[in-house]
Amino acid sequence: MNGPLHLRCAAVLFDLDGVLVDSAECVERTWRRWAQENQLDPVRVIEMAHGRRTIETVRLIAPHLDVAEEVAALESGESTTTDGIYEMAGARELLHGLSPNTWAIVTSGTWPIASLRIRHTGLPMPRVLVCADEIQRGKPDPEGYLLAASRLDRAPEDCVVIEDTPAGLEAARAARMRVVGVCGTYSADALAIADLIVPRLNALRITEGVNGSALEITTWGTT
Repeated sequence: MNGPLHLRCAAVLFDLDGVLVDSAECVERTWRRWAQENQLDPVRVIEMAHGRRTIETVRLIAPHLDVAEEVAALESGESTTTDGIYEMAGARELLHGLSPNTWAIVTSGTWPIASLRIRHTGLPMPRVLVCADEIQRGKPDPEGYLLAASRLDRAPEDCVVIEDTPAGLEAARAARMRVVGVCGTYSADALAIADLIVPRLNALRITEGVNGSALEITTWGTT
């Protein structure tokens, strides 16, 4: 853990995969199979895929392929399976303690994928859910986080992002938002630009003032 022990904000914007939902098993299985089918390095493909939209990963890794066709096949597979999808420890407690107008989810997955994973894990559905299929530029571009802040009627500088990937951290920084890095998908060293780094999601507590007037994010049990 580094940085301050607490952050004050008006809204918290969560990434989904790797933060609230553990989908690493499913995601890595999908990309490993795709990489092998296309004679690509699975390790490099998986490294690039974490935190990015499918379309941007395919463009980066295999621009010689029919991008639209590959993306459709990859997303179709992930939107119809819950094998390897689990609730992240601490996610339920964090979300149930927040008012609907104080939090959002911003994901690099499409609506069918994100909504399936939220329903499967039994986590609350956010009032604001920004998915890959409604933005033009995915992480590390800030578009998704800025859209979520706008829908919550919050200024970017009043938001804190909770992320697990370098691409997500870069997106938050570009949006002028403070950010908490959660280790797991990547090591603490890879998340060094975060304002606060924790070893796991359940090392965080978020307390809310009267009528959601202010949130305070604190750490506990990190030693």
